[in-house]
Amino acid sequence: MMKFKLFFIVLFCSLSLSAFSQLTYGTTGLLHAPFAEMQRDKTFMVGGNFLNKELTPPTWYYHTYNYFLSVTIFPFLEIAYTCTLFKAEALGLKPYGYSGFTNQDRYFSARLRVLKEGQFWKYMPAVVLGTSDPFTSSGGGQVSTTEGNGYYSRFYIAASKQIPVAGKEEVGVHLSYLYNDRKEYKLNGFALGVTYNPSFHPQLRMIAEYDSKDFALGATYLLFKHLHVQVEMQRMKYFSGGLTYKIHLK
Repeated sequence: MMKFKLFFIVLFCSLSLSAFSQLTYGTTGLLHAPFAEMQRDKTFMVGGNFLNKELTPPTWYYHTYNYFLSVTIFPFLEIAYTCTLFKAEALGLKPYGYSGFTNQDRYFSARLRVLKEGQFWKYMPAVVLGTSDPFTSSGGGQVSTTEGNGYYSRFYIAASKQIPVAGKEEVGVHLSYLYNDRKEYKLNGFALGVTYNPSFHPQLRMIAEYDSKDFALGATYLLFKHLHVQVEMQRMKYFSGGLTYKIHLK
């Protein structure tokens, strides 16, 4: 674990952003909270993350990993497919000779931009409607499950506004409202986030957020125009991090 943390810290300090991906969901967003910025049209992302057990639903009482595919089909629509790994021991499969990561939870996410920043008024924020893990086929098919599958279920509306400060500097202010009906992993209420892009190093974006239940600090980089790096410290002490490869198909 310490070697893993050291790897990301060294990488974080040595790399020299546009919109970025979320650790947990594999979509464009802050660290865990959503926001309203979008990728460029026809952006394709593939990546994976180390997820601290404190970041995931209680079903994952151990550290885990996920991987994802994401495509911004139009400038206003992003679709993602995310898989989070299960351990055989947690699924009761050890007596059958299985061990370690042998299964996965799978779900789709979608983000729809309804307003561009400054579209009708120069102070107007961008607005996005989104959902992650909205449906599960278990139990005959359910939307917004309360328990069982649908671990990462959430629905939200998010608004974002970039505010210039001190000349070329820019601070992003992000507000969203999240809802789900989960018994063990509630994400209900307002989420807030602040992002900062220093003019002397525009590839860097620093992030502070409250995702409706926890505070987190993190940062993102884009290396060689394609390799996306993100690190997060949830509650200022639990590390998660990921790598994403991003290309523009158009």
